Amino acid sequence: MKKTVFIMAAIVLAGLLCGMFEDIHPFGLPNNTLMDDYFLRHALSDRSAQNVVTSLVFDFRGFDTLGEAAVLFTALSSIGALFRDGGKKE
Repeated sequence: MKKTVFIMAAIVLAGLLCGMFEDIHPFGLPNNTLMDDYFLRHALSDRSAQNVVTSLVFDFRGFDTLGEAAVLFTALSSIGALFRDGGKKE
């Protein structure tokens, strides 16, 4: 009974994986969306940055970048607190 359930689960999982791999787009061919076109058309005119990447990272996604920096700072502070020398006792 257990072996039959395992085989059926493996067949279902293999079918799901094959279905997912059929829908994936080929490597190296980007998917163009309306949002991509909007950013490319408006990045330089709407924002004060001189290139598209800077305007995306700092203007359009500023809060996300700030959150990532806060998480990185918290992780580094935690690691520093774990490995700090607790003071020498004489």
